[in-house]
Amino acid sequence: MPADIAQLIRRPIAPTDAAPLAELLNAIEVVDVFGEYYSEEDATDQINDPVLDLERGTVGVFDGDRMVGFSSAAHKLHVEDVHRVTVSGGVHPKYRRRGLGAELLAAGVASAEALHAIHHPDLPLAVDVQNNALNDGARACYQAAGMTPVRWYSHLRHPLGAAVVDLPLPDGLVLESHSVDNDADFFAVWSDAVLDRWGGVPPQLEQWRAFLGWSAFCPDLSFLLRDVDSGTAAGMLLTFSWDADTAATGVRDANVQRIGTRRAYRRRGVASALIGQVLRVARDAGFDGVNIEVDADSPSGSNGLYERAGFTMDRAEVRYSLNP
Repeated sequence: MPADIAQLIRRPIAPTDAAPLAELLNAIEVVDVFGEYYSEEDATDQINDPVLDLERGTVGVFDGDRMVGFSSAAHKLHVEDVHRVTVSGGVHPKYRRRGLGAELLAAGVASAEALHAIHHPDLPLAVDVQNNALNDGARACYQAAGMTPVRWYSHLRHPLGAAVVDLPLPDGLVLESHSVDNDADFFAVWSDAVLDRWGGVPPQLEQWRAFLGWSAFCPDLSFLLRDVDSGTAAGMLLTFSWDADTAATGVRDANVQRIGTRRAYRRRGVASALIGQVLRVARDAGFDGVNIEVDADSPSGSNGLYERAGFTMDRAEVRYSLNP
């Protein structure tokens, strides 16, 4: 039997907690279905995010050496209007329906407020959480805390194989794979593109480098389109693939984590060409599918772009927000 909730240990998550965090996340995945499994190395990458304040922004709940719940609040370093702090968390299925989820959500909101007071006290604060649209327990917990749905996201999957459609590159653009030499161009494109997205803020170079340092990053499945005449980087796409997902499911998928086009090059087929390229290369490399998360409310109509390329809906997620 699980220990009494009051007897569980609460403390900030430490760098040495990667193994129990991975075990907890994998137990949560079985029930809540985010399409994500974790190795200890993957959990280490999450804990070592350079902008995550472990002491002020995280809480781990332990039953002995076993992590049975957690919350984390990820603040933004540079913000122009609203400081959106993203709170993540979860409770082991065997420890649910005992108030621990509500406790951890409250802890995450308190962490968000504390970090906001340190970094952006003069700006409005929004606390965001995101979860599977079918998770009724999470939705009830968020609503009880006064959170309301503000955004919907589609998780799409392409089966590759014969469903891959060849698309030509736009005139005047050439394709490059990611390398050390052009990484700055990838970063520059993303820095421009993300500003037009809901809640988008300028990315930080330190966090970018840490992200691309993850073992799951696939440089041979990450592409840049460059203007032949000016040399300007027009669009980019970054792909990751997690071995823990493959080990747990037997399915080896590529996951597009970033895709963006500079404003001056939009409506020229840049995103379509990048998607077509990653589909072809992933198919030829023996992947089973390609996944991507799409903002269902995006003004760019990106859902239609992916549907035309052969993607179909896998699951939906909802983002809830609170303005404390």
